Amino acid sequence: MVGWRSRRPAREAPEPPAVPAVVGPAELGIPPDAALPVGTRVDLDPTTQRLAPDALFGGAPGRVLRLSATGLRALRELDDGPVATPAGGRLARRLIDAGLAHPRHVPPATPPSVTVVVPVRDRPLELERCLRSVGRSHPVLVVDDGSTDPAAVSAICRRHGARCLRRPVGGGPAAARNTALASVDSELIAFVDSDCEPGPSWIEGLAGHLGDPLTVGVAPRIVALGQEESSLPGSPLDLGPRPAPVAPRGRVPYVPTAALLVRRAALGDGFDEALRYGEDVDLVWRLLESGWRLRYEPSVQVTHREPGTVGGLLARRFRYGSSAGPLARRHPGNLAHVVLYPGPTGTVAGLLARRPLVALACFAGTTAMLARRLDRAGLPGVAVLAPSAAGVVQTWLGIGRWCGQFAAPALVGFVAVPGGRSARRRWGRRAAALSLLLGPSLVEGRKRFAGEPLRLGSLARYCATDLLYEAAYGAGVYAGCLREKVASPIVPSLAPAWRPTAGAPTATTDGGTLTRSARRPGRRGPRP
Repeated sequence: MVGWRSRRPAREAPEPPAVPAVVGPAELGIPPDAALPVGTRVDLDPTTQRLAPDALFGGAPGRVLRLSATGLRALRELDDGPVATPAGGRLARRLIDAGLAHPRHVPPATPPSVTVVVPVRDRPLELERCLRSVGRSHPVLVVDDGSTDPAAVSAICRRHGARCLRRPVGGGPAAARNTALASVDSELIAFVDSDCEPGPSWIEGLAGHLGDPLTVGVAPRIVALGQEESSLPGSPLDLGPRPAPVAPRGRVPYVPTAALLVRRAALGDGFDEALRYGEDVDLVWRLLESGWRLRYEPSVQVTHREPGTVGGLLARRFRYGSSAGPLARRHPGNLAHVVLYPGPTGTVAGLLARRPLVALACFAGTTAMLARRLDRAGLPGVAVLAPSAAGVVQTWLGIGRWCGQFAAPALVGFVAVPGGRSARRRWGRRAAALSLLLGPSLVEGRKRFAGEPLRLGSLARYCATDLLYEAAYGAGVYAGCLREKVASPIVPSLAPAWRPTAGAPTATTDGGTLTRSARRPGRRGPRP
């Protein structure tokens, strides 16, 4: 009937599931903007540039930080030694939160109060190695999550002086860790998976970061056992060699609880037992949302034993990917496998389409616009040239990695199926598709074998295995998104144009402001 309107109510989006509560810093009496304590040493990140005596550039994404006279005095204080004044502590907080600097971790003078928690199920050999490497410097609590041979697990625990709690029915890692939380009263908890082997003094190497009252936890670098002798890709839990603050959509968006030192008082109700995978990422993001900070400290390393077969490795990647859907449901906007900025994306699209003039116009236009913004702020515009070029490369690698995860069959078909009016166009399209499919694996493979003679066989094996791993992970993401009926983890995220002079909120101290507007006085234009 013409003009008829359905009176069926609009379907509402499903509410995110209820999750266990954590305890924020404010609930523990810690101010949300607490300065770093006196005595903390801070080092600028190697990528941070001093554009001018009163201007720093760096972080991820890159930004410009202008300093007032108070801020300059605070920066000189940090250059000369540890934090000594409230202004120095507040500036240090600001630099660390922005990724422009990192706290220098110093082992605590007295041993921290720590309980090591190891969840396990049917891994007697791995548990034996894990407890041997953990040692007896701190109390160890093993939670047997319904193993088929509980006597073997108990015997291993007795042999290494560890206490054992038995769960009669397996509930998964989240339930096992929550069982431990109910029995632990130490200030800190060190979570360690049974297939991990920490090095000596790994807890002391991380605990120095917890001298910061707002830092709730710190994670080491997870490296695959025997990685240096293998041509296979490393552990998917390896987050790289550079320290970083943990932030969703940042350079280090999460840290796993395969090895994590964390404050017991902040964990509240603990892990979400409804999540079989991704329960650690969910906990980390809930802690961050409550106002805590977390750190990634790669100078401390923990080895991780990967499955011994290719099938086992692919199955593990699939399981990791299957957590994306539930995590996206619980934390909308936190999960993005690729973030696209207009300028670099246009440049990459022009290059892939073999339109060099279009690519040049996009790159030159974006760079000129950014340089003008810096110039209006009284800073050298040439400083954006290198970051702009790096942004194009990272965008190409990000699109390629996304294609390997979610569109590999389409790219392979595009390369294999003949078509096109001319051989030149046909091979041009194939080259573009291959650059996306193989580019990220080749770049990572060359980093993996840096300093070694180039062996094409090893590099080819690395690339082929890496592509299989990424495809397995992508299949897991598809499966998890179908179950949760969400698509956001698969869809590329579109970001607004990069504005390096935008946005820094002013940090205040008793001695005045630390930062000021990046806009040059007397110039017209929008406030960055």
